[in-house]
Amino acid sequence: MKKLILIALAFMMVMVIPSASAWEATGTIRIGPDVWPVMVTSPADFEIWVQPGGSPTKDPHILLVMTEDSWNGLTGNVVVSWSVGTVEFAEGDFDDITDNSKYVPLSGTTEGARYRVSALKDHLSYGLSVPLSPTDTIYWAMKPFLSGDLTTTHQSFTVTLPSTHARMLVYALGKTGCSKIFNNRVPPTCPGFVVPELGPMLLALTSFSAFALYSVKRKKLHP
Repeated sequence: MKKLILIALAFMMVMVIPSASAWEATGTIRIGPDVWPVMVTSPADFEIWVQPGGSPTKDPHILLVMTEDSWNGLTGNVVVSWSVGTVEFAEGDFDDITDNSKYVPLSGTTEGARYRVSALKDHLSYGLSVPLSPTDTIYWAMKPFLSGDLTTTHQSFTVTLPSTHARMLVYALGKTGCSKIFNNRVPPTCPGFVVPELGPMLLALTSFSAFALYSVKRKKLHP
């Protein structure tokens, strides 16, 4: 009987886990560098495209999400530019949101083409010794950008973030087929301006140096 119960529980987990995340679709829009970069300078250059096999995506919008410190530290407009155009975001263009259970954008998307606030905070916490909490506020804004549909052809754009505490995610949404609302997005990864705190960086370097010294000494003792 115990064995049957364990098998049943395992089966339920297999069934439940995919269904819990299936509605939060991954999306086929990609923004590169396609690793989780740590960008410490501004302006920063990006590329955007639709992954092979994905549908051409019209009405592309750029979505910027930043921490409250980054928003408070703005010294000018955030500027997004590409080969034939520019869009700017003033401080007042950003809306604040705190509730971890809510989504960004608030409306106008399918369930799979929006981002849960808690997930955004997780990614904005990359490199922080103290992650953002459920009571922390983040700021977001979205505007149309680029001059045509997103396809598998890579397009370049540049983001300038003038903030004394730069920490911002760079995402994009669009529409495929005959959809009137946004139904495609960049998967919730970490492209953008995510600068680790100095403390964790020094700790990591210290640990690496200690390990390297140990390796050298060990080689000398055991050639």
